[in-house]
Amino acid sequence: MDVHDFWSGVGVDLHLEPDAAAGRRAGLEKAIRDAVRDGRLRPGARLPATRRLAGELGISRGTAKAAYDQLVAEGYLTARQGSGTRVAELPAVPAEEPDPTARARAPRFDLRPGSPDVGAFPAAAWLRALRRAIATAPSLAYDYGDPRGRIELRTALSGYLGRARGVIAPPERIVITSGYVQGLALLTRVLEGGAVAMEDPGLPFHREVVRRGGGTVVPVPVDARGVRVRDLGDERAVVVTPAHQYPTGVTLHPERRRALTDWARARGALIVEDDYDGEFRYDRQPVGALQGMAPGQVAYLGTASKTLGPALRLGWMVLPPHLVDAVADAKLHSDHHTETIGQLALAELIDSHAYDRHVRACRLRYRRRRDQLLDRLGSRRVRGIAAGLHALVDVPDEAEVLARAEAEGLALGSLAAHWHTPRETRPQGLIVGYGTPRERLYPQALDALAKVLHGG
Repeated sequence: MDVHDFWSGVGVDLHLEPDAAAGRRAGLEKAIRDAVRDGRLRPGARLPATRRLAGELGISRGTAKAAYDQLVAEGYLTARQGSGTRVAELPAVPAEEPDPTARARAPRFDLRPGSPDVGAFPAAAWLRALRRAIATAPSLAYDYGDPRGRIELRTALSGYLGRARGVIAPPERIVITSGYVQGLALLTRVLEGGAVAMEDPGLPFHREVVRRGGGTVVPVPVDARGVRVRDLGDERAVVVTPAHQYPTGVTLHPERRRALTDWARARGALIVEDDYDGEFRYDRQPVGALQGMAPGQVAYLGTASKTLGPALRLGWMVLPPHLVDAVADAKLHSDHHTETIGQLALAELIDSHAYDRHVRACRLRYRRRRDQLLDRLGSRRVRGIAAGLHALVDVPDEAEVLARAEAEGLALGSLAAHWHTPRETRPQGLIVGYGTPRERLYPQALDALAKVLHGG
């Protein structure tokens, strides 16, 4: 019995694997029974008449009717005069009652860092860009593509990153990725492991990405001037967030910038620049990317996750010339290439300057939110407020405040989780994100935060 001939003839596109050894009737019964059980044939679906089924399968009508009759008797099918044979409604399997003590209560207000206001996604502008991109895309755009990414997006990013972030970004040195995490993983693979210095404190998830890629993570302290370059040794690379260090929010001091690039040149090391929220600076012009000072030593990584939304999975790397081919090869053997249609839409969004307009609108919105946060916190010490989507609030007892926040249904970030090696002597603080809450909920979230910080 050729299952593909069967299902193409009866108008149902399913993959079935009947047991040929079981015989024609039993094999047909089992194939239909399994399709009903796993949901490929849904309740109410009409099956072909026995005469047609028999003709399609090359079996006798009596064999087909016997299989249907057996499945009707078992309750998998129903047969009525004039309406044919259909899939029956099977009784639902009762789900196990979840343990109420194990169910995490969703917070009423989420002020955790890391996400933008996804409700501000420019859906209309994106749809226009998508339509234009599809209307003008060559047919080959729907085939496998260059692992470095579409030339349209790489060209658009070359201009945008140059004027907006001061990045020296020829299109031939850009590789499009599915986000920062993939870029970091590709670089780790290309470096073939070795020691990678990472800021302390910093995001634990990124450390795990490096470890899983074969790298050895070495902590390098951060102070009020940014990463302490004098504490770097002979590492193969260092990962930094110079425009707005995460989570402390400090900006890498100009002297440290020069010292860091000198360190990289002297040792032939790589600086990985994570420019995760460089567009969002509020009190003065955005600080230019470190890459512009040393394009031969810096791998610049950026994404659309904070400006548009993490769901797009679009990121980019601007690489030193000697790394382009190796990273492109690693990308090829990772996922071949990043999906094409989103790349074309983003290129259109940038070329039409709709992307710039959206970023400016977001910058105004987030600055207003930051100012509201500062007004509510009053005299408390708050760091990292010049840029980005989060602030670091110093507190004397982090665990106590987080417990009060949980009781109020308020989710906050914890500084303790970001240290490479947590110790009681570490500074304590809360990482407060102000990108996530919707506009109507944000004032209520700030009320809850103020109540928590003032002891309830």
